[in-house]
Amino acid sequence: MEDQPTHLLALPTAELLARAAAVRDAAFGTRVTYSPKVFVPLTTLCRDRCGYCTFAESPSRAAPYLTPPQVLAIAEQGTAAGCHEALFTLGEAPEARYPEAADWLTEHGYTSTIDYLAAMAALVLEETGLLPHANAGAIGRADLAELRGVCPSQGMMLESLRPDLPAHRGAPDKDPARRLVTLDFAGRLAIPFTTGILVGIGETEADRLEALLAIADAHARHGHVQEVIVQNFLPKAGTAMRDAAPCPPEAHLRALALARLVLPREVHLQAPPNLSDPAWLGGLLAAGVDDWGGVSPVTADHVNPERPWPSLEVLRAATEAAGHSLAPRLTVHPAWAADPGRWLDPDLRFPVLDRADAELLARDDPGALWPERHRDAANVGTGAEVVQIGRRSTAWFSGAGVDPAPLLTPARPVAGRVREVLDGVLAGQDPQAEELEALFAARGPEVVAVAQAADEVRRRVVGEEVTYVVNRNINYANVCTYKCTFCGFSKGPLSLNLRGKPYLLTLDDVADRAAEAVALGATEVCLQGGIHPTFDGDFYVDVTRAVAERVPGLHIHGFTALEVLEGARRLGESLEQYLVRLRDAGLRSLPGTAAEILDDEIRAVLCPDKVTTEEWLHVHRTAHGIGLRSNITMMFGTVEHPRHWVRHLLRTRALQRETGGFTEFVGLPFVHMAAPIYLKRGSRRGPTWRETLLVHAVARLAYGADVPHVQASWVKLGRAGARQLLDAGVDDLGGTLMDENISRAAGAAHGQSLTPSDLAARAADAGRPLRQRTTLYGVVPAVA
Repeated sequence: MEDQPTHLLALPTAELLARAAAVRDAAFGTRVTYSPKVFVPLTTLCRDRCGYCTFAESPSRAAPYLTPPQVLAIAEQGTAAGCHEALFTLGEAPEARYPEAADWLTEHGYTSTIDYLAAMAALVLEETGLLPHANAGAIGRADLAELRGVCPSQGMMLESLRPDLPAHRGAPDKDPARRLVTLDFAGRLAIPFTTGILVGIGETEADRLEALLAIADAHARHGHVQEVIVQNFLPKAGTAMRDAAPCPPEAHLRALALARLVLPREVHLQAPPNLSDPAWLGGLLAAGVDDWGGVSPVTADHVNPERPWPSLEVLRAATEAAGHSLAPRLTVHPAWAADPGRWLDPDLRFPVLDRADAELLARDDPGALWPERHRDAANVGTGAEVVQIGRRSTAWFSGAGVDPAPLLTPARPVAGRVREVLDGVLAGQDPQAEELEALFAARGPEVVAVAQAADEVRRRVVGEEVTYVVNRNINYANVCTYKCTFCGFSKGPLSLNLRGKPYLLTLDDVADRAAEAVALGATEVCLQGGIHPTFDGDFYVDVTRAVAERVPGLHIHGFTALEVLEGARRLGESLEQYLVRLRDAGLRSLPGTAAEILDDEIRAVLCPDKVTTEEWLHVHRTAHGIGLRSNITMMFGTVEHPRHWVRHLLRTRALQRETGGFTEFVGLPFVHMAAPIYLKRGSRRGPTWRETLLVHAVARLAYGADVPHVQASWVKLGRAGARQLLDAGVDDLGGTLMDENISRAAGAAHGQSLTPSDLAARAADAGRPLRQRTTLYGVVPAVA
């Protein structure tokens, strides 16, 4: 924010715009956001008569209000089209002017227009999941507070502080003092708020600056102004200002630049894209814009019906041509969504989280995102199936039976921070936290560039070969004394109705399954299970020995850091001593599971009584020290932010450089459908597909040659997803699995095993050879 903002008025336009663009780039980089929305004109009646407005009508030309079925029909169209926002726009206090409005409200049981608006916002939120944004005008504290319980964000255009504008004659609600009071009340109530100015209605540039400074001052007091709209006036037929000149383009650009320079850096700057010609959108970006506001694939702009929304393709092309990337957002911007205790009503925190990605922008997978409703889970063998009722989402989710949209299509070259980081990595530089976070923020063509760089590093490190292992998972128990909030597999005695029947295999059962696996060509068994209350540490030694004696030579890959640490603790042995006993019994490597996210801030939510970050690292450091190899896993898509992914990658990279004991990285996208933390409204719906691709690609770039292999978990990704990742740095398709239960218990629908021919088809489609490997990436001996 400029120290002496009045000096800006004397700057030449070119310099003003250059300064504004530099400020925007420093604050938001190349990202430009928009909100996919539907426009709900709840009532077009209004007690005001503004000289430029065609939205307001009289009762003789319009019904007083949309009915609930009409509101819901519009919202349902929006959800089906992939929108995230329901923008409620309405005239101000029509019941104060029109008896027809007052009578309608009374007849339908509402005390005011705001009371009805709150009811309709709640209806839309409940039935469609769209996040309501209310533009209710200059309303009082009580009305703002009522709407806060059903709308994550609200808005009101300040327009201008000049009290003598002809445009506002006959509009008592446009009194500047009254609108400033509403703006202040919104801040006092901690409402994420949108406001703005209207340019070209008779005010001067000094007037615009005065209004912008008033907005900045309100934000300085309360921190609530998340975005400011700088809207250019266009005359409309049938209005008092129909013969007025439109806002000159230069005046609009200067107003945008002034706003960017005088507003606090965290406040977003918006220009409505439908009020400028498509060829002019790049000019708006050059003036410091970082947000296009709401754009609807379904409904018209009812305030400016003569100006249709640009298509998303046009908007994306214009944004990318100017060197920026386009990203959908929610009605509440990430900085405010990240502090829900302050900014969101408790009942709105999960609806916002449910539509958010890891950066708290909007989920960007194409398709509908309906609220999920469930009956009790049905028992299905060793797992469980949560029975969903109501409308089904069509967007991609980890474990769901929907193929992800192809992201790696031809794209224009990228510039900016992502390009700088990629060039450095390809030149041999070691990416650190800030660089990796920049890569995780990639959008659009930037994602393609990250994937291409990751695939180049893969080519340098391991060549073209795609590998897999023939293995079987043996989950010997699904009863667990630990309380991991994400786990849909293990159970305690209070959750039998949710996750299937409890079981505990005998040592003979486990050995028999291992022998069956070998007969089917397996070279590995993976032993994992819940921490059963009857186990002492000897169970893990005994089950290892039972398998090793039944099928000598079979690679036993088993026991998470939690199981190992708990086994040693229950026996009172040192960790190293216990791991030596396991090794001597036949254990050959450890899985990286139980890592989840190696950051204790997140572990406190996901697994508060499990091993800590340092304990997980200590187990694997100790295992490597006695000759046991292991891998790195990362479960992502619950409550964490990309900075937590970065910490996970860097902590494991540091350990690998110390011990060299990790064989591979395995990304595990969270499967939400039957996970308790999601069913209890405490997490996101897993990662988006873009995030999933980036986790694998950025892991490849972060580890380089340190961890040579990156694996795709087909059971969570599906066949099509695993295939895409082969173009994003992945070189391994994991195991054929036979009897995979853990992802299945959480709701995954991609089956329990794949055949080598299935995997060969994925590799062939990528134009790469497939090779069966051992657990440690050796050559499988030929069968005599």
